[in-house]
Amino acid sequence: MAKFKIPATPPTTNKTMRFRNDVIEKVEEAMRGKQCNFSAFVIAAVRAALEDLEE
Repeated sequence: MAKFKIPATPPTTNKTMRFRNDVIEKVEEAMRGKQCNFSAFVIAAVRAALEDLEE
């Protein structure tokens, strides 16, 4: 039987951001029906943008 390991939670910091309403609507539309929340979507988008900047 596999041993249970308590997962490590990475440190986080809250940031308050303002989004235009049309951007919020488009993000929510893209997430509809998927197991994703707004924060996870934004984090993935920022990571993708940072990778693009590195290239």
